Amino acid sequence: MTATAGVTSEAAVHDAVHRLAQIRPGPHLVVTCYLKLEPRDRTRGKYLIKMKNRVRDALASLESQRMDHAARETVARDLERVQRTFDDPALTRGARGVAIFASSPLGLFEVIPLPHVHRSRLAVRPVPLVRELVALEEEFGTILAVAADRTGARFFEVTAYGVTELPGLSLPASRAAKFHGPKQTMRRGGHPTGAIGEYHYHQRIREEKHRLYAAVADRMFRHQAEHPIAGLVVAGVGVDAAGLLPHLHTYLHDLVLGVVKMSPKALSPAKIRDASLLLREERERAWERAHAEAVTQGLGTGWAVNGVPATREALEHGQVRTLLVDGRGDDPGIDDAIEDAFAQAAQVDVLYDERARRAVDGLAALLRFRM
Repeated sequence: MTATAGVTSEAAVHDAVHRLAQIRPGPHLVVTCYLKLEPRDRTRGKYLIKMKNRVRDALASLESQRMDHAARETVARDLERVQRTFDDPALTRGARGVAIFASSPLGLFEVIPLPHVHRSRLAVRPVPLVRELVALEEEFGTILAVAADRTGARFFEVTAYGVTELPGLSLPASRAAKFHGPKQTMRRGGHPTGAIGEYHYHQRIREEKHRLYAAVADRMFRHQAEHPIAGLVVAGVGVDAAGLLPHLHTYLHDLVLGVVKMSPKALSPAKIRDASLLLREERERAWERAHAEAVTQGLGTGWAVNGVPATREALEHGQVRTLLVDGRGDDPGIDDAIEDAFAQAAQVDVLYDERARRAVDGLAALLRFRM
């Protein structure tokens, strides 16, 4: 296999997952690396320090394993190659995460930029750990982004690996220019003669916007019926950016991730995708707090567990519905728990919100059933 640095398309990622999933256990070992590259991870090169520490720990772990010297040296070289990958900023520019799979005996070196990584982790196993890649698309779903002004709207589908612009919508405007009425003169009673004309002009503008917003809302409702979405982003100009919201069906209103101020005519698909990912990340912080609160409430009823030992036991019994992970925890059992949760098709929620983290002792879980 060859390196696929720069992979961004959904089809390319699917192809990579298919190839990786074909690898069966054998005399070889595979290095799997998932690295978060969100803005806070890039501050002062935190992600580089994090990766060096994980490679160091993995090399130390090799020394305690029963394997011949040649095999150990081969894995060490693969680990060092993974680490060197991050010396080239071009491979990670614009990505919020990256997955790397390396095995010299298999001729394997895959670099896959990602829009999201749950938690930075590094593992050496007989097979590549691809479950997070598979789960990412299922958890992310599709975000519908709509940018509208009074004359038209543009629609975009944002997925985990890309953005697609859909056919737009436009309505003819009755008057695009600024109102220029007759020179105002004062009539008897003190009322300006031009005021009535200007009032009717602005009334037409409001009607045009409302007519357009109603048509946009109807298009979005029909789109959702045919292509279910996981979130909605609304964009517009200035104070009118949120003008579409009152026209949305109640169900769509509940899916709104946020509003951004962007001119529909000037924005690019890349900009609307970046804005959508940022709003989704902000919504994730709210989900984290809600899940952490649910754990606190569930402990007294037996529908939740807290702490690494109790959570690992719940995973062993297949009880976990949602795994909550302290995003900054350093217990060695956390990474294994994440992989076990993916294997059981459980939701994985890594907590970075400070308030949510305080409620979780390394690991916690909401349960499918009680023992």
